[in-house]
Amino acid sequence: MRRIYGGLDGDFWAARPLVGMIHLQALPGSALGGAPIATILQRAVDDARALDAGGADAVMVENFFDVPFPKVASAAHTIAAMTLAVDVVRRAVSLPVGVNVLRNDSSAAMGIAHLCGAQFIRVNVYVGAAITDQGLIEGAARETVQYRRELGADVAIWADVFVKHAAQLGQATIEDAARDAVERGLADALIVTGAATGAAANPELLERAIGAVPGSPVLVGSGFSAGTASLFAKAAGAVVGTSLKHGGLVENPVDASRVRLLRDAMRGG
Repeated sequence: MRRIYGGLDGDFWAARPLVGMIHLQALPGSALGGAPIATILQRAVDDARALDAGGADAVMVENFFDVPFPKVASAAHTIAAMTLAVDVVRRAVSLPVGVNVLRNDSSAAMGIAHLCGAQFIRVNVYVGAAITDQGLIEGAARETVQYRRELGADVAIWADVFVKHAAQLGQATIEDAARDAVERGLADALIVTGAATGAAANPELLERAIGAVPGSPVLVGSGFSAGTASLFAKAAGAVVGTSLKHGGLVENPVDASRVRLLRDAMRGG
């Protein structure tokens, strides 16, 4: 039997978790950076507390506004700032915390998660290869799993399949990618997205991925809202950012009332 990482066991998945995104403001050194790090950290804490107050089951910290992203290796100052952000978020709420270092720095995410006591990471291109706005990115399964082992990290790996803002290379179907990610890449959960941030996932593709990896959680990862929740009833959970913000605008702070509305919709309330 596969080990359960991060304490994300059957009880966690039985709740069909709502994972709220904490989109960090542009970090120091990035093209759009400018805010003091103290301001960035306070916004992260405020968003985390709003997600918690609204009933989210977990949060994920991401350097969303650091565009344009490097393909893989992040700058040292980016990793340092992300570590500070994940640490303050983990201390602010008791929810499970995830880390995504864009575009595909799974080693940085794993190291940050391990040292900060976070429970999971997200890897955008985990198996295969994809053409992205950063160019060609190859799958990171080997180095991610190996680094987790070297660290002795109790951190789950959530892998995207057919990730947004990318086109998969080759003729593999989403079933092929899902099976490769779980069976050969040893991913602990999968995420299916739409074409871009805020764009709805395809319910048929989601269900095909679910059917390919019975027993493995498959979450919907973009365009999920109270209005579309019923379309994705078979998803193991949802990773949500844009629709939880004030006015439904990705750049705005998290709105606890929107979180509550979506959590109720997911529960059929």
